[in-house]
Amino acid sequence: MSKPVSARGQPHTGKKRFISGVVEGFYGRPWTMGQRTELFKREQKWGLNTYLYAPKDDYKHRMYWRDLYSAEEAEQLIALISAAKQHDVEFIYAISPGLDITFSNPKEVAALQRKLDQVRQFGCRSFSLLFDDIETEMCPADKQAFSSFAHAQVAVTNAVYQHLGDPETFLFCPTDYCAAFCTPNVSQSSYLHTVGEKLLPGIDILWTGPKVVSHKISVESIEEVSSVLRRAPVIWDNIHANDYDPQRLFLGPFKDRPTELIPKLGGVLTNPNCEFYPNFVAIHTLATWCKATADGGQRDVEMSDEEHDPCYSPKKALTLALTDWLQEFLNTDQPGARLKKESSGEEPMQTDGGETPHVPGPGENPLYTAEPLTLDDLKLLSDLFYLPYEYGPTARTMLQELDWLRKHSWAAAAETDKTAEWCSRAQQFDGMCEAVVQMFNRLSNAPNRCILYDLYNYICDIKSGVGLARAYVKALGGQGRPAAQLMNTDPEPWGFRGGLSGEFQRMLPCHGNRDLFREPPMSAVYCVRPYCPEDKTEVQRIFREMQSAGEGKVPLTKQPPLICDGLSAGEISPSPQCALVLEDEIGVCGYALALTDAKPAAGKIQRAVSDSVFKDFPSLVTMQVLPRVTDPSPAKRMIGRLLSSVRSSGSRGVFCELRQSDRRMIDFYTKLGSFVPIQMAGLPQDILALGTSL
Repeated sequence: MSKPVSARGQPHTGKKRFISGVVEGFYGRPWTMGQRTELFKREQKWGLNTYLYAPKDDYKHRMYWRDLYSAEEAEQLIALISAAKQHDVEFIYAISPGLDITFSNPKEVAALQRKLDQVRQFGCRSFSLLFDDIETEMCPADKQAFSSFAHAQVAVTNAVYQHLGDPETFLFCPTDYCAAFCTPNVSQSSYLHTVGEKLLPGIDILWTGPKVVSHKISVESIEEVSSVLRRAPVIWDNIHANDYDPQRLFLGPFKDRPTELIPKLGGVLTNPNCEFYPNFVAIHTLATWCKATADGGQRDVEMSDEEHDPCYSPKKALTLALTDWLQEFLNTDQPGARLKKESSGEEPMQTDGGETPHVPGPGENPLYTAEPLTLDDLKLLSDLFYLPYEYGPTARTMLQELDWLRKHSWAAAAETDKTAEWCSRAQQFDGMCEAVVQMFNRLSNAPNRCILYDLYNYICDIKSGVGLARAYVKALGGQGRPAAQLMNTDPEPWGFRGGLSGEFQRMLPCHGNRDLFREPPMSAVYCVRPYCPEDKTEVQRIFREMQSAGEGKVPLTKQPPLICDGLSAGEISPSPQCALVLEDEIGVCGYALALTDAKPAAGKIQRAVSDSVFKDFPSLVTMQVLPRVTDPSPAKRMIGRLLSSVRSSGSRGVFCELRQSDRRMIDFYTKLGSFVPIQMAGLPQDILALGTSL
């Protein structure tokens, strides 16, 4: 169980215990003492060895970190630490003083040490100092005492570590705990370099990966940060965390972390869903991953094309987890569980009237009999609530089918060569929706009510959403009036989603960022950000590439210029706050630029535009997106944000010019629904002008 404090900058070896387990580090209602004890049993059973106590809303962990625990609280923590030891789980107590600590005040450091001394008296021997999610501006007293925020944190952490006698396990969470927070990047971060150089070598450092919630964590990224930190990091993994969105739950497998990482890390701790019982899958699959070896074992011949790790298959790990979880669902040995008479071994309790169980008579309704929950039900549940950056296969199929049925709804209205296909696919979609309903019914009747109550809001929500989609498809197919309430102007409250939060999101131009899959379903993650001078070369490259792709029979050099060409070519600067770029994992893949006053640009190419046009449409926009961006929603998000900025400048309308050969952008603007053709005298042949009022 011990951890040698040496060779901290070297890759993890067999001599140093690999930390594996769970961090209770989310925002929201902390788990109960009973749930934590149950967690220790599971960790021991599955081969995990660590629990990091760091609930953000335990007010003596974070907000009132100076306050000592009361006798009653101490009794609970003593019992919890003892329970962890009984199950061979290392209990790490974390404290988060960063909200208001004055680093340069010795009394503050003494208060921190006094608090941890109290916890040490409870039997705890492992500790953690967390400085995540705090302001980076130091108070005047600290600015005088320390040359940087990193120096202040390191000084206090080292002092506490030594005061506690150099514990075998001591974790430090930096303020810049992921690559996205590092300025300008990981390798050049002065903050991380200071932490790596000054933090005592016996202290491990927590790291979440490229982002707070990292889609993937690569070996190369870990090697880079290990070099800066001079030790292998311990991953605080937020891939299953859901405290940032009350509508989402994550029941997919631990994935997109190659097992080649294991020898290069100090450990992995998952910070999972706020709800305790649905974390069965997250923790179970992490345990399976931790048992995998990266020593060149035999490759799994049954791996799918999406699984490139020879030692770990997320699909198989998920099936193992769901198989075990099914037994938990059927377990009646839980508070509130619905006991089966035949399994209890006791006579059923008699009522005062000595009534016997009801037996339906001839012609009466039969007794309701619940079908038992199946493994397929849990696989479907996992698919519907998979992971932050992707839906499971069934969920993706449902989205794709609904998208196809909606786009081809004309085939249901009239007899065409597509009608039979439309009807067949509509029937298949209806079958998938029915499977969700049946899954809900069987989950609702599962004996273990503890798991059900944690899931209930989520499965109710997805059942309702699927029901709306199902009714919509039936309406497209002309099957009666199942969607009457859905389509009318005064629907029931379940016909519109999200309450006030949903209203706010629908009003914001970036609302599409919440949607993983649109039309067609997305397979990439996109970022819309403000244009900066360094983007000029990339914008010019995209402009030239799209020009070349659209030349056709007449070279562009022989075609009349567009007013916006100078804007895209970098000859004219966009108006302030009126330039955006679109990025994917490869790099810049699109741009949207605007001039709030288009008159000077028109004059520059000697284009005569009437004052009446400029009166209604004084501003100019231009946009291009590379062909690899097949999903229109990021472009819609980008143009929406740009139009909001132009409107904020006081403009009453915008126009764009497009060549007739640019069918892709003409189709995009047309489908937006707000841009319409406008008449412009003297407009060159083969150039189309579209405008929209703001």
